Amino acid sequence: MANHKSALKRIRSNEAKRLRNRYQHKTTRNAVKKLREMENKKEAEELFPSVVSMLDKLAKKNIIHANKAANLKSSLAKHVAAL
Repeated sequence: MANHKSALKRIRSNEAKRLRNRYQHKTTRNAVKKLREMENKKEAEELFPSVVSMLDKLAKKNIIHANKAANLKSSLAKHVAAL
């Protein structure tokens, strides 16, 4: 167990951040899956910018790697264009 007050605070803040990161990552994964399953081009084009924004935010906060975000955005853009 932690012996310092600051270490106790660090444990609390790490847990809060972990839960926030998990929620954001899961929400983004669900949005990506939803976009991939779409058949309607117009709806996909409306959803695409928000998904790209979510991926950029995750990459900025180092929840996912920047290259992974770029690869996902590229493949989603191809998917939307092919509809």
